[in-house]
Amino acid sequence: MRDAEEFDALYAACAGRVLGHVYVLTGNRAEAEDAVAEAFMRAWQHWPTVRAADSPEAWVRRVASRAAVSSWRKTFNRMRAHRRANVDATVPGLNEDHVALLQALQRLSPKERRAVVLHHLNDLSVAEVAAEMQVPVGTVKTYLVRGRRAMAGLLTQEPFHG
Repeated sequence: MRDAEEFDALYAACAGRVLGHVYVLTGNRAEAEDAVAEAFMRAWQHWPTVRAADSPEAWVRRVASRAAVSSWRKTFNRMRAHRRANVDATVPGLNEDHVALLQALQRLSPKERRAVVLHHLNDLSVAEVAAEMQVPVGTVKTYLVRGRRAMAGLLTQEPFHG
């Protein structure tokens, strides 16, 4: 019974943060929810390993991110097909700044996007991001510099009115 209580405590403590992280990575709440549900299912299946991890939340976030990336690739291909068909891709309820931020994040490399999201939106330190991404601190700093530089260029461009 203790396992279930510990697992429930982990879920209650971090499910919202993990969902927010994956949502920012994918830009799609439904896909983010699916990825987070899958990650928690896997966490329960591997609970002894997850409980023993340095950060069970990071374990869940990593699994959810990987599931979301796979799903995101499928979504990206569908979006590309819709664009070819000239389908309106607007999402009701999102403001222009939110859409611009998500579009800018999607134009970063996956590693840069993940570093930017973990550091700036999840408030992890550079060292924590490095541990989660399993790369040296210097590599994370490079991803962050490149990601911020790219996003600054993307977010300061004037919209095209053709």
